[in-house]
Amino acid sequence: MNTEAAVTAAFREEGGRVVATLIRLTGDWDLAEECAQEAMARALERWPRDGIPDRPGAWLTTTARNHALTRLKRSATEAAKLRDVATLASHDEPDADPSGVQDDRLRLMFTCCHPALPLEGRVALTLRTLGGLTTSEIARAFLVSESTMSQRLVRTKRKIREAGIPYRVPPAHLLPERTTAVLGVLYLLFNEGYGPARHELCAEAIRLARILAELMPAEPEIEGLLALMLLQSSRREARLDEDGELVTLEDQDRSRWDAAAIEEGLPLVEKALTETARRRGSAGPYQLQAAIAACHASAPTAEATDWPQIAALYGELAKRLPSPVVELNRAVAVAMADGPEAGLALVTAMQEDPRLAGYHLLPATRGDLLRRLGRRTEAAEAFRQALDLATTEADRRFLARRISDLVD
Repeated sequence: MNTEAAVTAAFREEGGRVVATLIRLTGDWDLAEECAQEAMARALERWPRDGIPDRPGAWLTTTARNHALTRLKRSATEAAKLRDVATLASHDEPDADPSGVQDDRLRLMFTCCHPALPLEGRVALTLRTLGGLTTSEIARAFLVSESTMSQRLVRTKRKIREAGIPYRVPPAHLLPERTTAVLGVLYLLFNEGYGPARHELCAEAIRLARILAELMPAEPEIEGLLALMLLQSSRREARLDEDGELVTLEDQDRSRWDAAAIEEGLPLVEKALTETARRRGSAGPYQLQAAIAACHASAPTAEATDWPQIAALYGELAKRLPSPVVELNRAVAVAMADGPEAGLALVTAMQEDPRLAGYHLLPATRGDLLRRLGRRTEAAEAFRQALDLATTEADRRFLARRISDLVD
C-alpha cells in the first residue's frame, strides 16, 4: 500500500474517532472537523517522507489535537477551551463517565442525538461527523436530494449553536430517550458499509451495537438491531461472485454464508422477541427485520424459505415503520409467496409514489416480476429505467446483464 492509500485508509477507519475525541476535548464541532481535515493534510505531506507511523490513528488524533491547541491559543476568548485542551493533552482517554458510555464515538452519538433536534437531523449529522459519510451518501440513504440534505445539516448545526445544546453524555436514566436515534445511526452506518467498498463501517456498526447491548441489556430492540446486522452481514461474501458481480439472494451459494454470524444472530432474535412478548409489548422495527433475516438465514434453500411468514412480517413492519421501501420489500415477499402477478399489482400501485421517483429498485423489482411472468419486452424496458437510475457500477452491470438476457 502506498502512503496516499494508507492515509485514506487510516482516515476512513479513524476519522470519526478523531472528530469524536476533538469534540470531547473542545466542545467545538466545526473546529473538530477542521482539525481532523488538517491532520489528514499533514499526513499526506509527512508520511511519504517520514514513513507510515506504527499507530496511524493515534498519530492523526495527536496531530489534530495539537492543531486545535494552536488554533485556540490564538483566541483569548477561548480561554476555557484552551484550559481543557491543555489539561487533556496528556490524557487521551476519557475519564470515567457516570452514563457508562466510555467509547468516544458512541458517547458522541448520544450527545448528537439530543431530543431538541429533529430526528432526521440527528441521524444525518452523526453520520456526517462520525461515520465520515459524504453529504451525497447520506442523501441517498434518506432518499432526498443532495441540496436538501446539505440544507438539513446546516439547519441542525445552527440549532445546536443557537440553542446552546451541550456536548455531553446525558445521565444513564436519560439514555433511553435518545436510543431510537442512535439505533438509526448505527443501522444507516451499517447499510452504507454493506456495499463492496466500505466494510469497516459494517464492522464498526456491529461493534458499537455490541457495546450498546451490554450497556442497556433491558432494551430488546438493541438486540434486535445487533441480530439484524449480524444476519445480514453473514451473506456479504456470497453477494458477489468471483468476478465481483452481484448475485441475488435467490442464487447465492449458501455454503458461503458466515455460519458464526448466523449462530450468534439467531439466538439474539429469539431472545429479543421472547422478552418483548414477556412484557406483552409489540416487536419493534429492528426485531421484525431481524425476524425476516432469520427466516432467510435458517432456510436451507431459496425454495424452502418461509415466504408467507416473511410477507406477514413485512406487513407488521409497515404498520410500525411506514415506508415505501418497506412496502416494496413486502411486494417482493408477496410475489414469492403468492406468485409474481400478486406482487406486480402491488409494485404497479407504487409507481406514482413521488418518494420512489429516483429509486432504481422500484423499476428493477417490476422488471424482475415481469421477467418471471414471461413478459420479456416490458421487463427489459423496466430494467432500462432502473439502469438509468442506478448509482453504482455493480448495479449497472447487473441490470445490463438482465437486459441482455431478455433481448438475446
